[in-house]
Amino acid sequence: MNKRTAPTCPCGSGKPLDDCCGRYLAGTAAPTAEALMRSRYCAYTLMREDYLLATWHPSTRPPELGLSNEATTKWLGLDVRRHEQQDSDHAIVEFVARYKINGRAHRLHETSRFVREDGRWFYVDGDVGGE
Repeated sequence: MNKRTAPTCPCGSGKPLDDCCGRYLAGTAAPTAEALMRSRYCAYTLMREDYLLATWHPSTRPPELGLSNEATTKWLGLDVRRHEQQDSDHAIVEFVARYKINGRAHRLHETSRFVREDGRWFYVDGDVGGE
C-alpha cells in the first residue's frame, strides 16, 4: 500500500498542515494570537493573500498585498520568540521569519500587535526591529 505523507506545517510545529495551521486557513478561528501569527506565516508561504487580508484588522489593512507581483520569496523558517497575552482581547507576538529572495537571505524580526473582536484574532500592526 502506498501511503502519501501529509505535508508538514510551514510554521515549524512539526505537525501535518491539516492538523495545525491548515484548519485556520480553512476558516476555523485561531484560539490565540500566536496561533494566528503562525497561520499568517503559513499563508505567506502558500501565497494565500485572501487569508492574510481577512485576518488583518480593518483599521490597518491595506487594500491588497500584491504577493503575486513580488519577487519569488522562499520562506525558510519561523522562530516565535515571545507571546504575551496583555488582556483578554490584546496580545503581542515577537518572531523572526527567515526567507530568501533571489538567493539572498533575509530575516524579519517583528513584534506584532493583535486584537480579538467577536471571538476572532486579527493582526493590527508590528514593530520591525533588529537583533
